[in-house]
Amino acid sequence: MTAVEGFADPAFSGLRDLLQRNLDDGTDVGASVCVVADGETVVDLWGGVADVDTGARWVKDTVVNTYSLTKTMTTLAALLLVDRGHLDLDSPVADYWPEFAANGKDGVLVRHVLGHTSGVSGWQQPVSLADICDAVHAEDLLAQQAPWWEPGTASGYHATNFGHLVGGMVRRVTGVGLGEFFATEVAAACGADYLIGVPSDVDPRVAPLVAPPPTGFDYAALPPDGIFVKTMANPVIPVAETSSRMWRGAEIGGANGHGNARSVALVQSVVSHGGRTVSGEQLLRPETVDRIFDVQSDGVDQVLGAALRFGLGYALPAPAVHPSIPDGRVCWWTGYGGSIVVNDLDRRTTFAYVMNKMSPQLLGAPRTEEYVAQAYAGL
Repeated sequence: MTAVEGFADPAFSGLRDLLQRNLDDGTDVGASVCVVADGETVVDLWGGVADVDTGARWVKDTVVNTYSLTKTMTTLAALLLVDRGHLDLDSPVADYWPEFAANGKDGVLVRHVLGHTSGVSGWQQPVSLADICDAVHAEDLLAQQAPWWEPGTASGYHATNFGHLVGGMVRRVTGVGLGEFFATEVAAACGADYLIGVPSDVDPRVAPLVAPPPTGFDYAALPPDGIFVKTMANPVIPVAETSSRMWRGAEIGGANGHGNARSVALVQSVVSHGGRTVSGEQLLRPETVDRIFDVQSDGVDQVLGAALRFGLGYALPAPAVHPSIPDGRVCWWTGYGGSIVVNDLDRRTTFAYVMNKMSPQLLGAPRTEEYVAQAYAGL
């Protein structure tokens, strides 16, 4: 039994108790939660075991792969370029990445990519893990293919390639890769220990993921040319591979960001605080943040099979998935296994939960929902 460390405002004692209970009974192995409210960090808690093989504790600076929560970080990198006038959300991707116009993608707009409506939710050509870890090669393959549906008409979650699509634009606009741009322009400005591409000297701080129990789901039973299989199974990424140096060191802005709840909340509170960092720096103009709430799709996502509203880079409140996330100026996203960030602009609050023991759900893990509910109870 490991005592939770860190601090929490007394109003959030329920959140502390929940984390302690989940660590005690094994619902969580190692985890962290953080709440930034009205410019102050009011909860910063962590505890448990970071590495089940060695028994190493989860400490203050432990980081872990947050899977698709990474997309919210990649989105902020794109919005920063929008804010600076280097990207126009309503312009074609090909204006910045000419090769992307191939095979009928000349009408794909920047906002289509951020809203998961581009028609390019995965790779047409069979790819390996090594292929997607080579960001430039993976971007080139995406530029060559045709869209799988009419861009802008519906969402199809860009599960793995979201960061390659955004990264392809970032690389051509800035001359550097997504990971470097995020590190120098976003994470550094926020004072946050969140990385897209982990240097080897950070490896000792990384908590290996604990794979969820098998679901019995069989991709082979589904049509191989369907959007779901082409998106989610090309390639299949075994959880064990996320501990490889190849995966950690790669620049996969849709899936391999590493951080903890504190670093997630420090970065994402820029959204809930009108574009300002906790130190008061104006990173984004409020009108740029407002664009997140431009609805890009509203309906059943063709990949996830859930009813979702996507704004730009984030989902908007979806009661069927996370009933504790209220309606209003709220945006959120989650990572496979259960990590989540919720930005509530109405309450000037950001909540983040990050863990190593994974739930099997892609969306709406019960454990995650309980953490969100306790965070709102504290508010």
